[in-house]
Amino acid sequence: MTVARRNYPLAAACAAILALGSVAPAQASKERFVVDLVNEPSSLDPQVQWNPDSYYVYRNIFDNLVTRDDRGEIVPQVATSWKYLSENEIEFELRSDITFHDGSKLTADDVVFSVKRITDRSFGSPQLGQFDKITDAVALSPTKVKLTTQGAYPALLAQLVKLSIVPKAVVEAVGKDAFNLKPVGSGPYKFEGWQRGVAVTLSRNDAYWGTKGPFPSVIFRAVPDSATRLANLQAGTSDLGVTLDSDQAAQLKTAAKAKPLTGLTERVAYLRLNTTKPPFDNVKVRQAAALAIDKEGLVDGLLGGFDKPVGQLLTPAIFGWIDDLPGAKYDLAKAKALVTEAGPAAKTEIELSTAPVFDQRIVQAVQQQLGEAGLNVKIAMSDMASYLKRAQAGPEGTSTLSFGRWSCACQDADGVLFPLLHKSSGWSAYRNPKTDALLEEARQTLDKDKRLAAYKQVHEIVAGEVPVIPLYQAVVIYGATKNLNFTPTPNESMFLNRMSWND
Repeated sequence: MTVARRNYPLAAACAAILALGSVAPAQASKERFVVDLVNEPSSLDPQVQWNPDSYYVYRNIFDNLVTRDDRGEIVPQVATSWKYLSENEIEFELRSDITFHDGSKLTADDVVFSVKRITDRSFGSPQLGQFDKITDAVALSPTKVKLTTQGAYPALLAQLVKLSIVPKAVVEAVGKDAFNLKPVGSGPYKFEGWQRGVAVTLSRNDAYWGTKGPFPSVIFRAVPDSATRLANLQAGTSDLGVTLDSDQAAQLKTAAKAKPLTGLTERVAYLRLNTTKPPFDNVKVRQAAALAIDKEGLVDGLLGGFDKPVGQLLTPAIFGWIDDLPGAKYDLAKAKALVTEAGPAAKTEIELSTAPVFDQRIVQAVQQQLGEAGLNVKIAMSDMASYLKRAQAGPEGTSTLSFGRWSCACQDADGVLFPLLHKSSGWSAYRNPKTDALLEEARQTLDKDKRLAAYKQVHEIVAGEVPVIPLYQAVVIYGATKNLNFTPTPNESMFLNRMSWND
């Protein structure tokens, strides 16, 4: 039986269109571009926080050392070119014509400062794990920087896509807290104001060195309720709304003023099994769980067919994906048989950890599917902060089972497989020396073929040992005004200067 034929709780629920509440209507126009986010940014300092609502805003205020184009290729931004001097040294040539919004020039000193700031453990950046392989940064000239890594680090450029360059002089003069309240970057948009709990306003940087933004003014509003974001789009009081679901996308297909925009991302949805706790300390029970999940049913029956089932703990948008590598196929009869073979221990209560940010229709469907196989699953809901704290607590402290959606925004397997599987990571509830060795091998060579061979073995081990169950490649769903040109990207970036009006 497939998910499409089942009556899961909430699956058929329809959200009511709510009043705008505290978010004042602001009729969108070509002079003012209005974006409805879920929450207000937690930070506008790009090295303090990295969550979608913050990233959507500050990525337009700052330039990064390198970036990705809409095809996903790593291309120059502040750096015009780069070359490896050795396996662990890379030299970047920088643009000489970039100025910060205060009029000062961006130089190699600012790049070095930005690198050392984010890699300073005392600074406490939550992004540290993405850059901690960098051991040194040196300015060789005003337009030349050398980075040194701890051994070869093939994911370096993929991680540097997220390194925003901040002005050393401004940060040192005003301090971390003040910089967060009034950030100064060199990007296509300048910070104008932040009305806490309501909106952040940016203005176009007409002196920008690159492609200039099409909108003179941009307002990012905090609109937590998705029904309200949908209503704003339908009423024409917003130009772009984030994080809609498949039902809302379907409504926009027939809307007079708005349309849905979708794109498959690098983000993978998965179930993480704690292999150190019963019943998942028994590989037969883990294998049973994998066979009990009807991925196609989840996607077609609950997600509108937008997302894509996957058999690997990656998506095709990520380096390390192996074509034609089969995953577990839905087989309820076999799942039941394995549970029976495992004996009474398989009936141990399983805590399924989740948080409100996740689609609870999926969580409840997973609970039901595992229950049909004979497993005893109880959903444990907590706020996101508590969920994340426990999710990073290692095998001893984390739950028996948890639902998650992972993106490193680097489109490299190292940013997904290493944190979720390697013993050194708090996110991992799995212990396998062979897997650890393969992951270490893959992150210590620049040879792409050797890396792919190692990742292929990791995928095969995961398929047999089942420390995680890959579910689907997540789709990003935006709502947009009819005449907006915007192409969603796998890394879920929102580059305002890559948008345009279709008159």
